[in-house]
Amino acid sequence: MSPQTPRANSTLMANALRVLAMDAVQQANSGHPGAPMGMAETAVALWSRHLRHDPADPHWPGRDRFVLSNGHASMLLYALLHLTGYSLPMSELRQFRQLHSCTPGHPERGHTPGVETTTGPLGQGLANAVGMALAEKLLADEFNRPGHTVVDHRTYVCVGDGCLMEGISHEVCSLAAAWRLHKLVVLYDDNGISIDGPVGPWFPDDTPARFRAYGWHVVGPLDGHDVEAVDAALVAAHACDDRPTLIVCRTQIGRGSPQRAGTAKAHGEALGAAEVQHTREALDWSHPPFEIPAPVYTAWNARARGAELRRGWQGRMAAYRQQHPRLAAELERRLRGELPADFQESRLSLLAQFGQAREAVATRKASQQALAALAPRLPELLGGSADLTGSNLTDFPGCGAVRGDTPGGRHVHYGVREFGMAAIMNGVALHGGYIPYGGTFLTFSDYSRNALRMAALMQCRVVHVYTHDSIGLGEDGPTHQPVEHAASLRLIPNLDVWRPCDAAETAAAWISALTQRSRPTALLLSRQSLTAQLRTAEQVVAIARGAYVLSDRARPQAVLLATGSEVSLAVEAQAVLDARGVRVRVVSLPSTTVFDRQDRGYRDDVLLPALPRIGVEAGVTRWWSQYGCAAALGLDGYGASAPAAQLWPHFGFTVERLVDLVLAQLGTLETELPRPC
Repeated sequence: MSPQTPRANSTLMANALRVLAMDAVQQANSGHPGAPMGMAETAVALWSRHLRHDPADPHWPGRDRFVLSNGHASMLLYALLHLTGYSLPMSELRQFRQLHSCTPGHPERGHTPGVETTTGPLGQGLANAVGMALAEKLLADEFNRPGHTVVDHRTYVCVGDGCLMEGISHEVCSLAAAWRLHKLVVLYDDNGISIDGPVGPWFPDDTPARFRAYGWHVVGPLDGHDVEAVDAALVAAHACDDRPTLIVCRTQIGRGSPQRAGTAKAHGEALGAAEVQHTREALDWSHPPFEIPAPVYTAWNARARGAELRRGWQGRMAAYRQQHPRLAAELERRLRGELPADFQESRLSLLAQFGQAREAVATRKASQQALAALAPRLPELLGGSADLTGSNLTDFPGCGAVRGDTPGGRHVHYGVREFGMAAIMNGVALHGGYIPYGGTFLTFSDYSRNALRMAALMQCRVVHVYTHDSIGLGEDGPTHQPVEHAASLRLIPNLDVWRPCDAAETAAAWISALTQRSRPTALLLSRQSLTAQLRTAEQVVAIARGAYVLSDRARPQAVLLATGSEVSLAVEAQAVLDARGVRVRVVSLPSTTVFDRQDRGYRDDVLLPALPRIGVEAGVTRWWSQYGCAAALGLDGYGASAPAAQLWPHFGFTVERLVDLVLAQLGTLETELPRPC
């Protein structure tokens, strides 16, 4: 901890945050001034006395992580980054919420230096912070050695009432206690106000009691405008070595504004020119907008201290590298996000092994087999499941379980917390050192949808293992049988979606997911066994392009496009059509998202634009039009509860119906096809 900031300086430092927040929001005539104004003293205590960071190197691995979970308070973070010396000039603060500025309405990772994660959807920043703290703990367990503590930093997160109202906060805070993430410190801006007004009528929770029930260390409630009280609470948090800490800071939203402080009006509206002036007078701040006096800059500047902290860590890392060169090289590789040097060899070995597989196997089982082959070569793989390990098959031999009271483990039992799992995985990926993956049923991807979107937005390398991908799961019925999910996931920009038809395509999907450093991946896997398809070596390689010709005929008359479990149906229909003198090409389309990124020449070579096309997938049919399909065999309603062997013919997924659909499109079927019930 640095020497205490004099009280007079603390007041000036806090007021600088307030005026920058209200001035930027006023100039944009858009934003949220209230929370930054209310959290100013909390920020002074944390950022000037405790946070280990270097503005000259925002990506220094030894830094503490700071997450503003209530991301609408973005001007607090931008003001802190500017004042402490990050590459965020005042001109950017003047451009708050404007096109092409580095100060968007909510903080965006990769857009503004010093922003650790993209926040805005409330509660997810908190979940990301839990993931960051988990990654720090596991890396420390794995790499630190006696006398050499090179992984040792804290994760701080600011949350508001909205973050704690969101259900995801319960999911992840329960897990944080179970994992004993004692380097996680949450500062709760308890101002009692949300957009609709005082929160008492709809948020009557005893929040300190709630967190004590989880098993957290709770400090407060305390006066969040007392820098010394917040400072003491942070010291107490650091002294706790077996639990995460919640610091409850009672604050006044819009602090300093004579007419708006303590009101919902301060939350999401500019104060107005007159009230801005009144606030300046109340704060005894005589400087014009966007002007900060030199003594305040001096008090806030963190560059010298940051450089000293970074050099200290680099010295420790150099000593570690000398004593443990292999471990140091491995840690540095993983923090850079690079795969092992021999991964190409591992990739080729896996494709050769799975490309020759002839056994009928469920793709969820093939996924587990791929993990078993990859995990010993990729120690950064960190898996888990939302209480469905035995169904998702996300474990592998020797993985070990992640537990709060024992070090090590590479498999996480998330419990029934799909949303929390997905957002924690994002935090693990953002921290670095691991490639997280997690499993649940495909239909439950709905629970985690916004975290999926955030992963795609932030370009996180995470892998979602979604099993039970169709009516083929059988008796659990329509509540568990996904119909629209594959199509809707494919709509998320920057998310790769794979629905493999057998073990070879499953292995290729895993390899693609691991090599995509700037996008998440969703694997849609079957419960039921699927027939292994015959391929040449060239076809095995072509899987990586998202779609390829699996089975062709000379001068084909039509093209069948199929995914997943329906590929074998298309191949069987091709054989029947052969006997009728009708020639069709069968294209396996395991990943539409990858295929769509291929060059036009390759796509045309596969799809043959001059021919009629028929899509085949056990899901909604509307999306097939993007591939020019004249017809599709699919399911535009919901499923039913019955054994899978009964459901397929009941919903028209038969060779005969597909053959008739092809013949109808070619004009050789005289009778109209009946619609399946």
